[in-house]
Amino acid sequence: MKYVIHRLYPTIFLLVSFSLFIPDAASAQEKKFTRDDYKKSEHRIAMRDGIKLYTAVYRPKDTTRTYPILMIRTPYSCRPYNTPDFTDSSFGNPYLIEAGYIFVCQDVRGRWMSEGDYTTMTPNRESPDQIDESSDTYDTIEWLLKNIPNHNGKVGQWGISYPGFYTAAALPDAHPALVASSPQAPIADFFFDDFHHHGAYFLSYWQVTPLFGIQQEGPVDTSWYSMPDVGTDDDFHFYYHLGPLKNSERYFREDNFFWNELKNHPNYDAFWQARNILPHLQGIDHAVLTVGGWFDAQDLYGPLNIYKNIEANNPKADNRIIMGPWGHGDWSRGEGPHLVGDIYYGDNLSDFFKRNLEFPFFQYHLKGIDSLALPEALMFDTGRKQWTEFDSWPPKNARKHTFYIHGNERLDSNRPQSSESRYTEFVSDLEHPVPFTQEIDIGRLPDDAYMTEDQRFAARRPDVLTFETEPLKGDLTLAGDILANLHVSTTGTAADWVVKLIDVYPASYPENEHTPEGVELDYYQQMVRSEVIRGRFRNSYSEPEPFESGKVTYVDLPLQDVYHTFRKGHKIMIHIQSTWFPLIDLNPQKYVENIFEAEEDDFINTTHQVFHSPEYPTSIEVMILPGR
Repeated sequence: MKYVIHRLYPTIFLLVSFSLFIPDAASAQEKKFTRDDYKKSEHRIAMRDGIKLYTAVYRPKDTTRTYPILMIRTPYSCRPYNTPDFTDSSFGNPYLIEAGYIFVCQDVRGRWMSEGDYTTMTPNRESPDQIDESSDTYDTIEWLLKNIPNHNGKVGQWGISYPGFYTAAALPDAHPALVASSPQAPIADFFFDDFHHHGAYFLSYWQVTPLFGIQQEGPVDTSWYSMPDVGTDDDFHFYYHLGPLKNSERYFREDNFFWNELKNHPNYDAFWQARNILPHLQGIDHAVLTVGGWFDAQDLYGPLNIYKNIEANNPKADNRIIMGPWGHGDWSRGEGPHLVGDIYYGDNLSDFFKRNLEFPFFQYHLKGIDSLALPEALMFDTGRKQWTEFDSWPPKNARKHTFYIHGNERLDSNRPQSSESRYTEFVSDLEHPVPFTQEIDIGRLPDDAYMTEDQRFAARRPDVLTFETEPLKGDLTLAGDILANLHVSTTGTAADWVVKLIDVYPASYPENEHTPEGVELDYYQQMVRSEVIRGRFRNSYSEPEPFESGKVTYVDLPLQDVYHTFRKGHKIMIHIQSTWFPLIDLNPQKYVENIFEAEEDDFINTTHQVFHSPEYPTSIEVMILPGR
């Protein structure tokens, strides 16, 4: 197993030991393009079914050379329209702009200036005569190659978040000219990304439902949807008093098709299964660079699973992954000190990504120039705050290790031996749910800051069970997936289960110059990873079932991958709880067929038990990297 560690210094523009990108003499002498060196043209490109998609093309004015095409497809608008202005909002890498590309931005069907009807997470087509995002991408590339001059015959595609999904969705049945794709923070499956996590509805997305749920009436260049006016910035207060999800009808019109899809498909039925891109990632033979952030509160499932599925099913693909200490799309944003919440991870990480990773990837595959030494997996250790390159992810030499919880709030490697303390119990009081953050205004989308937030505010509650190790005698590195094995019971017939993995700092831990004012890192409980499962889906996401009141039941909860070193003197802590509000909606705790239709009197308080006995050993399985 090969891995190389690189210390992250504040002036990290180049990592010489990486040999990631060293411009050769020819490329170094090439002219650097500015926005003034591009001219814009706007087109309505007909797809195979006759629907026309708005497409903006920015190409260099210098026609003595040829250039590759680099495209983004988006539901969020290719503005500005009907102007000659160059906008780099969709092409945010200045090194690519300076190098000279033909940049293309396309509004996907049913959005903004494109014709057609919009659907969320367009299903991959089952037959050649159907339409999907791959066919629209194929038809667009075919048109561009025939109608845009001075191209070199090679096309790349990229996008962050939803545009990342469109990039991934173009991989099956790709056009032969598409030779390099970079899905970044891509959505993979709406039942595990964004709006749901293991079936639990993420209430933190509630306000943006109209963004995806209102059809436009013909091409438009201004917003045709509006977000609900909730009248307050106190999100906990608003959602608490909103009550059951069915009360959302006060805010969402009948024509909000996405809200209707959410409430009419509470289970992982054929509707959601068709919108899972992962089974279709086959037959891929070109270069793919998947990018994600370890602290992405929106799309962490997508990049990890898209990379893994391509790797498993496409031996001909040049498939790579980068996971940095970023929140959602942070690698595309500003410079200077990079913090997620209170925690500092280094300087200029965005520029490092743009210049040393993304730029050489496209230069090499689309222009055939310069060197490319990107590893199979470039991963950031969020505990050591260092980059590491691996030749596989998860690392092949990582070994499984199990930590068990015990009745005295202890967490260790020993399976429980005594039944004297069989379980720990708590009351899940829906009138006083556990908040997921101390912040008041969480905004229209979940803030990435909660992914590293100090959890002491939760640990002090009686309805949050805590278990921790002794101070570590040496560094311990987790690298790979995590599985919580829960043995639980409830006095009700329904429950959610939340598990959090936490790095507990030692006493007198020093703050640094970037630590926000008023933050004390002594005994700081930094959340490293967390996840929730709606308990009704413990055996099947498509066929939910109630709990039998009082019966011990096994629930396994996969958490997302992690790459984090718990340093010497730190502790590993686990939180187990049942509410996480208003990140997720409240489970009534009385089984109902559809929580979106639950009535006020369906919501009851219950007592939950978490077992830690020889016959019912609740544990968490992790992957440990040796020799670290």
